[in-house]
Amino acid sequence: MIRPFEYIAPGDLERALAALSERAPDAKVLAGGTDLLLKMRRPGVVTPRVVVDIGLLNELRGIAEINGSVVVGPLVTHAETSSSPSIRRYANLLSAAASAVGSPQVRNRGTIGGNVMNAAPCADSVPPLIALGARVTLRSAGGSREVDVADFFVKPYVTVALPDELLTEIRFPKLPPGTRSSFVKLGRRNAVAIARLSVAAVLAQDKRGMIIDARVVPGSAFPIWRRVGEAERLLIGEKPSAELFSLSGRIASEAMVAATGRRWSTEYKERVLPVLVRRALESCLPVHKVEEGRPG
Repeated sequence: MIRPFEYIAPGDLERALAALSERAPDAKVLAGGTDLLLKMRRPGVVTPRVVVDIGLLNELRGIAEINGSVVVGPLVTHAETSSSPSIRRYANLLSAAASAVGSPQVRNRGTIGGNVMNAAPCADSVPPLIALGARVTLRSAGGSREVDVADFFVKPYVTVALPDELLTEIRFPKLPPGTRSSFVKLGRRNAVAIARLSVAAVLAQDKRGMIIDARVVPGSAFPIWRRVGEAERLLIGEKPSAELFSLSGRIASEAMVAATGRRWSTEYKERVLPVLVRRALESCLPVHKVEEGRPG
């Protein structure tokens, strides 16, 4: 049962920022509602005194290409993210991640901004955004600031955003021509499941087929999302092979265990993560282009 609260639905961004300024920290922002409303129904959860519904703010919608970057409004739904021609062309891993979120109903209602701000460890959009080098813009009544998505999270469900700040923009550079990307997700079911593990990957090769750019970002693996530099550096300057990708996955798994220690889920995750990393990297290559044999 949800306890009574004050409901505000501002008609424009300035009014929304003013409402947050006046009522923070007792206010919560409502976007798609697929996370907040579920939380408010849970026993023992403190209901916010004020809910600011930003659903009427059309300036926070839309996807645009600006100066070599893709700019995504926080109210863009997962369904819109998945089907966007711009995102499919320049950030296919984000399109794939959005298509893996929940059910069609959730994808049609839930927003990419809400997925980021909720900061759940299983958030599907976060690994791709970090792999893309995305930045978010936070605005308050007093001004605005930009933060790298890689630096945005403090711990699960906690971000650097202040109570009176609103996420107003997500921006990332277009992947260069020839660069390929992928997103793989493992859940308890094939659909309507949160990620037990996921991997976002980006890979680019030169004319000789050597890897010149590699980005590997697991989800539901580290205390805070991050690129696994140890696994990426192994790939640079090498020619893709099944052995190389498997080794990169094992290094990513070792980094995960070093960061988290051994918990009840470690025995499972440390064996599965190398497989997901290998699959994600293989998916970044043209079909049948992965060679067998040792790296180097």
